[in-house]
Amino acid sequence: MLAFATPASAQQWREQWRDRDRDSRASMVERLIRQAENRSDQFVLSLDRRRGGGFFEQIFDEFERSGGLRSRAHDLETQLNALRQESFNGDERDLRSGVANVLSVAEDVNNVMRYRRMDSVVERQWAMLRSDLNRLARIYNLRELS
Repeated sequence: MLAFATPASAQQWREQWRDRDRDSRASMVERLIRQAENRSDQFVLSLDRRRGGGFFEQIFDEFERSGGLRSRAHDLETQLNALRQESFNGDERDLRSGVANVLSVAEDVNNVMRYRRMDSVVERQWAMLRSDLNRLARIYNLRELS
């Protein structure tokens, strides 16, 4: 009788560890999405605070006319908000697709941030957000932002 109990116990033990690993990964992804969402809010705020005249603002207004950085940053913030809502249902395919959508919008922002000199606060906010987005890209085997 003991010989029959051991394989079943081992099977249950493996399933418990697998479930625990899955829960841990889901928790990590949810935390990372929440952090990226918060950082996108801060990034948008740092862009919005840069209005009001001066040399930087004149240059920034030129960027706005040519690429719409502020508009794309708001789009990114909206996409991250939607991704966070999707993270509650826990479907991996939906999350991967949502992360891909976020990265697509983020690519436009990244292109402007890579080639234009910005205020140090804006650059720092973007660097932290880009780092979070790249971590999500690695989790889902998607192309990272350069």
